[in-house]
Order: sequence, then C-alpha cells, then structure tokens
Amino acid sequence: MVVLGVDPGSRAAGYALLEVEGRDRERVLDAGTLRFDGSTPHALRLREIYRRLGEIVEECPPDEGAVEMPVYGKNPQSMLKLGRAQAATMLVLLNRDVPVNEYTPKEVKKSVTGGGNATKQQVQYMVCSMLGLEASELSYDASDALAVALCHAHRGSTHAGAEQHEDWAAFAEANPDRIG
Repeated sequence: MVVLGVDPGSRAAGYALLEVEGRDRERVLDAGTLRFDGSTPHALRLREIYRRLGEIVEECPPDEGAVEMPVYGKNPQSMLKLGRAQAATMLVLLNRDVPVNEYTPKEVKKSVTGGGNATKQQVQYMVCSMLGLEASELSYDASDALAVALCHAHRGSTHAGAEQHEDWAAFAEANPDRIG
C-alpha cells in the first residue's frame, strides 16, 4: 500500500509518499515541501497546491491519503486559509477516487512520539529514527507529512478516529458545515 501523507499549508505544504508492507515495514518513496509565494493571491496558491500535488499523485498514485487537519489557531484568517489548503489537498485525492483520512495534530504526534504535545524537532527525530533517515534530509514540513503517513499506516484506514470518505459526495454529505 502507498500512502500520501500531507501537512497542508498555504505557504508551505509538506508531502510524503510512504510504501507500507505490513505493520513495521515502511519505505519512503518521496518526501518534500511545496513552497508558495506569500505575495501571490490566496486563490492562486490554492490552485497551485492542487496542481502540484496532482502532479505528485499522477507520478506515484497512492492507495490512500492521510491529511493533517487544522484544529486550532490564534488567527481566524490563518485557520480559514489552512482549511482551504486542506480542502484543495483532499480534492486532489477525492477527484482520483483515493480514500482520504484526516488526523488531528495530537493524533499524529502521539502516533510517532508517544505524546500529543511533541515539538516539531521531536517529531522529526522520531520520524527519522523510525525510517532510517537523517534529519538534515527533511524539512519540518516533510517530516510532519511523513508523520501523518506513519500515523495512518499504524492505525489503518478503518480506525475509529479517522474520518474516511469514498468520494466528494460522501465528504460533502458528512460535512455540510464545511461546504459553502
């Protein structure tokens, strides 16, 4: 199984393609950070997120997607932008009939570090330890995306905490408050 893990953002988005064979056999196929010019209008950055993630998905089609969902923030405008980036990410997968699973930041951190309040440095250290990588090889965004993919791989697509959607219609029906 290949899992696309994404840590969405409107200025930087981490992505990771993780091949999973059994519970403890994972191999990184690709991981990186998509960076977007903050001076570009937000709508155009969303289009770029969709386009660039779409290229990644076309090159190495995942079996399942795992996306970190924004759950809190100090600035409502920033949260709105993160939510839109998450939606653009989900649409890349849903429009290709790839099931999407969402995980909270605490779930992701707990799955790789054992604690839900881990720092980015702790997440990066554990991800690198688990996958035999050097920290210098990964940005924090890429290590966060790998953590999302690992969280999904270790919990499986059917665990109770994952919100899974077969297609766009199922997502819209399950989340009428998020569509509008």
